[in-house]
Amino acid sequence: MTAGSTITQSATTSLGRAARELELRRGEFDLAVHLGCVRTLPDEGGGGRRVARAEIDRLRSEAGFPETLHERVKAVGTTEGAALMGMTTTRFTRLARLGLVVPVKFYLNRYRAIVWLYLAEELRQFAADEKHAPLMKGRTPEGLRGQLEEGVDLRPRNWRGRHLGFQLRQSEDPWARAAVVASLLDPAAVAEVARDPYERAYLNRLRPDRASGAAPDSPSALIAERIMTADDPDEIGWLRADLRQTLSEAREDRPAPRPSVSSVPPMPATPGNRPPAPARTTDAPDVARSRRLLGWLRRRNADADLPTAP
Repeated sequence: MTAGSTITQSATTSLGRAARELELRRGEFDLAVHLGCVRTLPDEGGGGRRVARAEIDRLRSEAGFPETLHERVKAVGTTEGAALMGMTTTRFTRLARLGLVVPVKFYLNRYRAIVWLYLAEELRQFAADEKHAPLMKGRTPEGLRGQLEEGVDLRPRNWRGRHLGFQLRQSEDPWARAAVVASLLDPAAVAEVARDPYERAYLNRLRPDRASGAAPDSPSALIAERIMTADDPDEIGWLRADLRQTLSEAREDRPAPRPSVSSVPPMPATPGNRPPAPARTTDAPDVARSRRLLGWLRRRNADADLPTAP
């Protein structure tokens, strides 16, 4: 069953009910969807996405359910992640800043500090790989130490790259895909690529929900906005190129909606906005002038005792 197919409502269930039947908290369920552990389908009625009953049955019939499914979507913070990998939190943070372990999600705690979460399964796999042994203990290689001293922190960028992949896998409409890419750029960068204001308005309408869930314009929302907006020149350049490509594909599919002429109300004819009178063409006859000229000729002919013009 492909993610793009649609089936009847009776053969599917809502996301909330699917999470309950799979014994997952909503955050765990959303992560399972992003990771492809739970496949969803577009609602044929236009109400978002749903989960096929067959998909729920498949997952519930797996050996070790629900523990195995829980393990696949288990996300841990720095302290637990360091313990899983058998290292100090300081070393773990260094690996994360260098981009060697990639966060899968984040949230802001009550002090508005960023808390990065990582997939436990990925951390175990990293620690088990022998080629990573030099990074697990001993001195950090000199090249990597230099990057850390320069203040490198690839956690936000790596999260954005991962989040972009999640969103694109859930977006089948060409304009929705372009909106996903645009959501990671600041408005000025989007305007440089999408110069048509109607296209920019359409991209903004299709923009996916922000991951923070904070109230708009709140301090937490502003911090999350900073994390979710590309700031590295290389990343910005790559996203601009990707937006240009996805926009081209979207335009080929259909133009962005724009108001029709018939839907625009007529402007009232007040003195300030009265439309100008149509310009007179040079070869159009001036009836009043012709009548005045004819009257003058008749008077002159009468004075001269000449026959008047017919």
